[in-house]
Amino acid sequence: MGVQGLTGFVEERGVFFTELRVRDTKLVIDGSSLYHRLCFAPDADFRRGGDYGAFAAAVRDFFGVLRACGVAPFVVLDGGRGAEDRKLPTLRGRAAEQLRAAHGLSRGAGGCLVPLLTREAFVQALGRLGVPFVQCFAEADREIAGLANRWGCPVLSLDSDFCVFNLAGGYCPLSHFQWQSVRAAAGPQGCYVPARCFSAERFCRHFGQLSTGLLPLFAVMNGNDYVGLEALEAFFSKVRLPRGCAAGKGGKHLRLQGLLNWLAQFAEPAEAVDNVLKYLKKHQREEIRELLRASMEDYAPSEVNLEDFFQNGSYECEAARKADVPQWVLEALAKGKLAPFVINALILRSTFLRVQVENLQRPSAHSTALPIRQVIYGLLLRVSHGTEDASPSKQTDELPIVCEFDRCQKTLKKTFVQAASLPPDFCDDRFPLDKLMEVPMSCRQMLLLETLGVNMSFLEPIPSHLQLPIAVTCYWIRCSEPKVKLNQLKALLLIIVSGELQRITDDPDPTVLPAEDDSVAHNEFLKWKEKKLQHNDFDLDAAHSFCQWQCCLQMGLYLNQLLGTPLSEPDLSSTTLELPSLEELEKNTLSIDSLLLLSRLYTGSLVHRLYQELKSAPSVENLFLLSPKMAQLYLVLLNAVESTVSPDFFQKTTKTRSESCKKRKASNKKKRATQCA
Repeated sequence: MGVQGLTGFVEERGVFFTELRVRDTKLVIDGSSLYHRLCFAPDADFRRGGDYGAFAAAVRDFFGVLRACGVAPFVVLDGGRGAEDRKLPTLRGRAAEQLRAAHGLSRGAGGCLVPLLTREAFVQALGRLGVPFVQCFAEADREIAGLANRWGCPVLSLDSDFCVFNLAGGYCPLSHFQWQSVRAAAGPQGCYVPARCFSAERFCRHFGQLSTGLLPLFAVMNGNDYVGLEALEAFFSKVRLPRGCAAGKGGKHLRLQGLLNWLAQFAEPAEAVDNVLKYLKKHQREEIRELLRASMEDYAPSEVNLEDFFQNGSYECEAARKADVPQWVLEALAKGKLAPFVINALILRSTFLRVQVENLQRPSAHSTALPIRQVIYGLLLRVSHGTEDASPSKQTDELPIVCEFDRCQKTLKKTFVQAASLPPDFCDDRFPLDKLMEVPMSCRQMLLLETLGVNMSFLEPIPSHLQLPIAVTCYWIRCSEPKVKLNQLKALLLIIVSGELQRITDDPDPTVLPAEDDSVAHNEFLKWKEKKLQHNDFDLDAAHSFCQWQCCLQMGLYLNQLLGTPLSEPDLSSTTLELPSLEELEKNTLSIDSLLLLSRLYTGSLVHRLYQELKSAPSVENLFLLSPKMAQLYLVLLNAVESTVSPDFFQKTTKTRSESCKKRKASNKKKRATQCA
């Protein structure tokens, strides 16, 4: 959510803010705003698919600062789009903006784009750091405001809607939260984070008698994520706002200020709405009245009590009950064990597939993971939940349909995808969705492995925490188009091994004596990593292939979660997530050590670099030769993946894809009916 133009308006007028020293307090954090803010670091590489280790290190340092300042953080994340799906036009617009950003980045232009697995890496990092968090059923703004007011503490976000909520502890914009400049105070009070705090009451006093109760009407009339200005243009074209309504530069803020001054003459929203309707045609008035009433509800107190969740783990939501969401699904969503993607597919039969920096002349990178998504849809929608089918046809004996928003070249389009037909165990009437966890774990594991095209005996030699990503890698090798190159596979596996090497080096098993050769190999890898590159070329086709792998991993994670994790969930974030010490903070040494910014699974800049070096200097494949254990792990992973395809699969002369993937693609073509938006 966000009120159009409001952030710029309040930033221009610093009188609405007070200086704040944040310490020894609870702090309710808008998780979506925070992970976007931390992701958009000045030196971040947005072209190569994300450096999740660096992102996780930033998360670690941020919460380390809060702990050192005596701040108790409570992170609240957005969930799905909500049963009414009122933000769909806004979300389509944002997806189109992201597509334009991806296109610019693919051509070497600047810009920012959140890497695909950032939310998953953020949730994992919160769990490992022990930071309390909750993921809401739908958009989290009202729940955030309600929890902060219950505790009387500030809200930390980057969403101008929090200027509209009357927050007892105020709203601290992330843009003014100087966590990287933590300061020590004189005396026993300890260190604090310098910040600025917005007060709705101070804001209203600037406009005479304006009541804080009128701010929701102001937000709706000015335009937010739910209501566009078009519905009220007749009002603005006729009313005479105080201080004029100049066009051109600054005109938008002048109208915003004029609207605030105009609203100040009314005591309550109902009176103001009646006066707004006088400027509209009679046949429009009741429709606009209802639109304004419903939109102002977005700023009303929420019935969800997040304090209950943080105290006893109970998440109750009337909207979820009305949508017939099974209780175990709601609880898993609240604990971050299911993604918003799942709840959107369940109640809306509609999903957005986020674009990456890929080759926009080729089919979307998400197309490779379509069969995995179809199984997810089959599990979620194999029984009716009493809601009207959102697809273009009513559900009869046919498999359910889900509407996917994805790119087609450089345009956002929608495709209607048929859910997969499931094995008999999952079609049994004894096991509807609300009893999915009662299906034997062996059956759930078998469905996951069959979807990915591997069997458990194949995975047994592989460490348990790597079994899912290696199974996904086998699927990626077989089903990607164009075909994966051998050096791309090797680069990916070498990064996975580097994460394992760092794990055993930084967090060794206390029951096992550390091997000196592991430390030597780790140091040699860090030396290689720090070498300056003579050329840092960007290979768009390689980027496309690695994007396909991330899409497959994302959907593999979601399917594994939906089935109750029959395979261990891999760690996407940094191997080292210890919070910084107070001494580090006092010395202001929070600059992230580049030697520690490794992810266990994917570090985009290094994967691309390894791929380039393997083409010109194959000896880089021996990067971990000094550690027999890691060299053996690399060979085990490489041989395992190669064993799932024909011996000549990676030869340049071959043009034949695996027969299993051919059959899968042919089957998908029969199931898909495409309609362009």
